[in-house]
Amino acid sequence: MRTRAVGLTDVGLQRDHNEDTYRCLDEYGLYLVADGMGGHQSGEVASMMAAESMRAFFEATEKDDATWPFPIDPNLSLMENRLSAAIKMANKQIFERSCSDQSMQGMGTTVVGLLLSEERRLAYIAHVGDSRAYRVRDGEITLLTRDHSLVNDYLMMMPDMPKEAMDVLPKNVITRALGMQDSVVVDLGVEDIREGDRFVLCSDGLNGQVPDERILEVVESHGDDLESTVKQLVEESNAAGGDDNVTVVVVSLEQIGEERATPEGESDNDNAAREDTVKLSNGA
Repeated sequence: MRTRAVGLTDVGLQRDHNEDTYRCLDEYGLYLVADGMGGHQSGEVASMMAAESMRAFFEATEKDDATWPFPIDPNLSLMENRLSAAIKMANKQIFERSCSDQSMQGMGTTVVGLLLSEERRLAYIAHVGDSRAYRVRDGEITLLTRDHSLVNDYLMMMPDMPKEAMDVLPKNVITRALGMQDSVVVDLGVEDIREGDRFVLCSDGLNGQVPDERILEVVESHGDDLESTVKQLVEESNAAGGDDNVTVVVVSLEQIGEERATPEGESDNDNAAREDTVKLSNGA
């Protein structure tokens, strides 16, 4: 397999600055999206710190001390430990900056990260907050993360809560983020990978505006043209109101030597529209 990834971020139509950040770190097989929060542009600082901290952690621990300064969790694989430790390090740095710089007090960020192991044919997904990871496979879209939100927390405690009670809960309150406390709980998941899989990482500016079924349609319709995929997903969010910053990273796993159509005047664009039946599988 070979891996390709493309990301795009946009301020949206209602905000005056962009607090989202993404990274495609092919050298580590690491891909991430962070959605910052906080006044006076400190949310932008928090998301940038998260992305840079994780990159620096993977660089520093590439050969030795894979989780330093955090202890190894014997219940997790080495790659899970490494990914979790990178996020915990980012949390520590953001929290310390928030405490030491009055202008940055209260800043925080969500993060969702995808770490690929082609050798093991596994994908490791870690997240804190409500930024999401999806997998598109065989005409289906699967949500691989669970939003750390007030609504979801209530549903976990009271799964039979009446709709009337759910409707009065604020929809945009997250219950976990980097930088809020000196430590953080990181949710981890492991998925098998196959040729043809596409992973979509996004801030809530996408899934808050565009239904999962429509995300699937867009990803499927563009085939291997990842640039057009992320561009249309951002456009779909803005067309639905553009209430928030929107960031999308699409990671594609392709068979080595696979022929990819390149029509005259176009670049890497698969024009054959898929007519698969749209299905939705929620893995939350």
